[in-house]
Amino acid sequence: MSTAVLVLENGQVFRGLPFGAVGETLGEAVFCTAMTGYQETLTDPSYHRQIVVATAPQIGNTGWNDEDGESTGSAGSDSATGDSGKIWVAGYAVRNPTRRVSNWRATTSLEDELRRQEVVGIAGIDTRTLVRVLRDHGSMRAGIFSGAAVSTDDDLVSRVRNQPEMKGANLAGEVTTDTGYVVEPAAGTGSGGGEARFTVAALDLGIKTNTPRMFAQRGVQVHVLPSTVGLDAITDLKPDGVFLSNGPGDPATADATVELTRGVLGAGLPLFGICFGNQILGRALGRSTYKMKFGHRGINIPVIDHVTGTVSITAQNHGFALEGEAGEEFDTDFGRARVSHVCANDGTVEGVELLSGQAFSVQYHPEAAAGPHDAAYLFDKFVTLLEGGAAQGTRA
Repeated sequence: MSTAVLVLENGQVFRGLPFGAVGETLGEAVFCTAMTGYQETLTDPSYHRQIVVATAPQIGNTGWNDEDGESTGSAGSDSATGDSGKIWVAGYAVRNPTRRVSNWRATTSLEDELRRQEVVGIAGIDTRTLVRVLRDHGSMRAGIFSGAAVSTDDDLVSRVRNQPEMKGANLAGEVTTDTGYVVEPAAGTGSGGGEARFTVAALDLGIKTNTPRMFAQRGVQVHVLPSTVGLDAITDLKPDGVFLSNGPGDPATADATVELTRGVLGAGLPLFGICFGNQILGRALGRSTYKMKFGHRGINIPVIDHVTGTVSITAQNHGFALEGEAGEEFDTDFGRARVSHVCANDGTVEGVELLSGQAFSVQYHPEAAAGPHDAAYLFDKFVTLLEGGAAQGTRA
């Protein structure tokens, strides 16, 4: 039986069986603690260039379907046909792949889909030990090798170490939409059974399918725009507000997006950001970012709202974060701001906002619904902000 090898840059080697495509893949090894939602994880553009290690011991029970992907509109997928199934992870490492698919919506198995999309994976390894290594030593460069790609351990370690690090990686341009597209309000919303109540310009830094859908359910027409779009192209749409999406890579490399955000704030437009968008807004407000030891990737991470005292159970996927302390207030070029949310587990900044109410962002994913829906209210909060802007005539 053929073997597969997962190699870490610190020289540790894990031997198992091929899972998915056979070959070679390189990326940053990270772990996700979610017990469900592997299809959403694999198709999330935020995982671009990362090898995901699943902590759940059995993976693949519900197979693969045509509905739950999160990559519609991103480069390499077809937003016109609704193809949201592009897998963005560099590789996948699991303990025990299920032998039988059991779900009425499944169209194929997880392994068959990994093969079809040529995603190299590994199964049968001790993922508990691997995750402990990543927790103790931090996320690190890694590779999965199988078939003809397998070589001596020293050679494989050398290949792993010769790849670029995630710190300093500018990746949003690799996952963004090529030309942009529009998501119309859902039927039965708005003032005319689908007529747009508001228009939002959404900057696609790696946007997930469900985000425009959440806006559409609230009567918002969403113009999803490439990450390279300029301020003039945004203001030409005369939007009621601007949205900054999630995405992969190091926010310290996104200087152009930060300047665009500063332009949006200077124009007085309401702004809402999530995940990578939170880091971009934070940088636009003068904060710095840093690479976390192993990040937050899971669906049960508690976040404290320091304005209301509410704790939300959230879905997260990030390896970078903003500098700051819980409840901290600070001056910006756009007025006073504060750190609005922090992680209850480790105090990581999970949200910032302008005290004027014009802009706010969170580090987690309010569009995700892998169990709790605690954070969905943030879309309502943004719509309320749009209503206030429309009433005051601040539309660009």
